[in-house]
Amino acid sequence: MIPIMQERLLSWVGQIGFDPNDQIEERTQKSLLVAASLLFLLAGLIWGIAYIGLHEPRAGLIPLSYGIFSTLSVVLFAWTGKYKFFRFSQLALILLLPFFLMIALGGFVNSSAVILWSVVSPLGALLFAEFKFAPRWLTAYLCLLILSGFLQSIASPSNNLSKEVITLFFVLNIGTVSAFFFILLSYFIGLKNHTYKLLQIEQERSDTLLLNVLPSEVALRLKNGERVIADHFANTSILFADLVGFTSLSAESSPVEMVTVLNDVYSEFDSLVEKHKLEKIRTMGDGYMVVSGVPVARHDHAQAIANLALEMVTCMKNRAPFRGRQLQFRMGINSGEVIAGIIGLKKFHYDIWGDAVNTASRMESHGEPGKIQISRETYLLLMDDFICEPKGTMEIKGKGLMETWFLVGKKN
Repeated sequence: MIPIMQERLLSWVGQIGFDPNDQIEERTQKSLLVAASLLFLLAGLIWGIAYIGLHEPRAGLIPLSYGIFSTLSVVLFAWTGKYKFFRFSQLALILLLPFFLMIALGGFVNSSAVILWSVVSPLGALLFAEFKFAPRWLTAYLCLLILSGFLQSIASPSNNLSKEVITLFFVLNIGTVSAFFFILLSYFIGLKNHTYKLLQIEQERSDTLLLNVLPSEVALRLKNGERVIADHFANTSILFADLVGFTSLSAESSPVEMVTVLNDVYSEFDSLVEKHKLEKIRTMGDGYMVVSGVPVARHDHAQAIANLALEMVTCMKNRAPFRGRQLQFRMGINSGEVIAGIIGLKKFHYDIWGDAVNTASRMESHGEPGKIQISRETYLLLMDDFICEPKGTMEIKGKGLMETWFLVGKKN
């Protein structure tokens, strides 16, 4: 029952002076200042009644008058929505009325250091307003504090409060102000931790998105401030794979069917790429491109990408037919040196360039369905560990006559 009442009370407080155009920070400041005003109103009523009951009616009227003025300020804020005036009036009341109460009770000591309540004013300016306003309120508080020290010597030497009551009010004033500080700071520490947690979640999301676009090593360099990332890799192997008959399949299938099957296939390929610790460069419609030896050099770049290609072929053979057809890819592999880097400012991606890349693309486009065609450069790196069938010399567009082989499997 109590948590429900608290929730309703907080909801009601949050609606006072509500403006749908407020930012989250400003909305929080408003609701917190209203809540703080209500707490001060309650404290003012208790202190006022207590002083009147202890035969100090003049002193009792001051905190009671705060309750009246504070209530009017809250009502005016709820009616007009003018936050700046509401904030100024509350800070001014909190600053001045404890000072007047101190004078009414006969100085700093006789009032049980009631002026300590005024310190909430600069604290409130720090929490509820822009930072530049807080030093002004702090200066005003310090001036009143210093003035209270001078007034102690000329103030009334006594009042109707006994020493025991004065001591009790010392404890109440110091304890209540301290508790108020603790409550406000606890709230803002909780708010800060919640904000940091949200920022951490967003940072993790941002990092995840970045890692989906870039290799982790490259992403780290980009986060560390590098603006131009371009590297040369002397020993790499590049694989291109292209779905056979994609155009006719697209004509026969709905967009949802085509996207679904491509997503399924490329998701399996992505898992294989991750398994072999290679780097997918991009998908191009029905095409798939992978590099080995980039962005981290490795001596077995050709062997790693050959293992990947063989597993990709096996993966496609094990898939159920789509629209009565067994899906097949043409694959081509070439080895050599490349340049790798990031291009673009928006929707940027990590890419590779070089003659070795162009040759790998030609190996795929001049290949055969369900087979892996490799260049001489790749064959020389694989011949000891893999079974390769010579295809002979063929004319390759833009390259002339080239010797090529089909990668068949691994040697026992």
